[in-house]
Amino acid sequence: MSSEQLPPAQPSFVLRGHSAQVHAVRFIQGNARLLSADAEGWIVSWSLASKRPVAVWRAHINAVLGISSWGQDRIITHGRDSKLAVWQLGLKDENSIGTTLPVDNPPTTTPQPWLLHMLTVNTLNFCSFAMCLDGIPQTHITQMAIKARQHPPPILIAVPNTIDSGGVSSLIPHIQQTLRLPEDLQIDVYQLPSESRAAMIHADRNITTGMVMALDIQAESTRLQVVAGYESGHTMVFVQSDPGAQFQRLYCAQPHSQPTDAIIAKHPLPAVQGIWKTELKPFKVVQTKHSGQQGLQVRSDGKIFATAGWDSRVRVYSSKTMKELAVLKWHKVGCYTTAFAEVESCCCSIKMEDDVPVKQEDTDDQDEKSIVHDTAAISTFQQRRDIKAQTTHWLAAGSKDGKISLWDIY
Repeated sequence: MSSEQLPPAQPSFVLRGHSAQVHAVRFIQGNARLLSADAEGWIVSWSLASKRPVAVWRAHINAVLGISSWGQDRIITHGRDSKLAVWQLGLKDENSIGTTLPVDNPPTTTPQPWLLHMLTVNTLNFCSFAMCLDGIPQTHITQMAIKARQHPPPILIAVPNTIDSGGVSSLIPHIQQTLRLPEDLQIDVYQLPSESRAAMIHADRNITTGMVMALDIQAESTRLQVVAGYESGHTMVFVQSDPGAQFQRLYCAQPHSQPTDAIIAKHPLPAVQGIWKTELKPFKVVQTKHSGQQGLQVRSDGKIFATAGWDSRVRVYSSKTMKELAVLKWHKVGCYTTAFAEVESCCCSIKMEDDVPVKQEDTDDQDEKSIVHDTAAISTFQQRRDIKAQTTHWLAAGSKDGKISLWDIY
């Protein structure tokens, strides 16, 4: 049967539980859990083995912009209430959290995970945070605590500056004067768990960029690299070579004409020695003819990426050729976000337990052995289900309809 005759692909599962638009999804705990967040501030942690909620709480009073995980037991949420929160939610903490889904009208006050950190950040431009591990070498005591898994390693959080985000400072000059902040701040970098501001990136007043629309951050030892996408269509790369030094802009390109155009561009990440090169440009620019593509996510192996579309379609592309590989359509309304499960570099070996025969001649021990055999079979079935859920190449898509589709592709 040719590809033209094949029926449209269907999601493997559909998770129904949000009563508002799903703004963010994220796989955590080695793909054992899927986090979803909606426009009313609710967070749902789903078990990928049972496809049921294991923890539900309202993290913010307004829409959630982004979610992520920090270590094995910490969840980061970024809301439109200008708060970035860190919650403790390991597998052992789930029993103390409710499981009533937002669509089932849960009570206004529900149990929440333990709140560890709270930062006041900018949400005027709908840009979610970016995070990475802090590359600066830690003290011996901190290293020992990390090895003992008492604390996760320190991280860096990048967010648009609270005062200046592409002209926002002009609307609230009295706040800027009160706080005595420079007029050209654009991006802040915070360190957790200290909650201190680790770095600031200043705007280039010679380029009209508009608001920061997307961020990414990477750290290698003391070298820090921040990538920013702007409302004007500009993409810039900033690098800080040493802590305390000023960020330097290494790259600037404008492949987009507006935030919602139908263009996908693949950019280089220039090295420090190329700081004075001005001929740098995108590796490839593709006109997809589909406006409103957002939520772009690259799979952990770097081979494919996906976008969520206002036209209700999820599109999958090759990272190497930028060629469209698949169009996934199930939702009836626009999609806002996508997420890939982590893909391991090597295949996981599944060890199956052999059935243990029961000796018929020993009637006194038959019942006891049967119970042990049944318990082992149940345990084996659960392990098989867990392993299958965690090793599947999931692609999750969140939509305006409050549903999350799970696809098993590539």
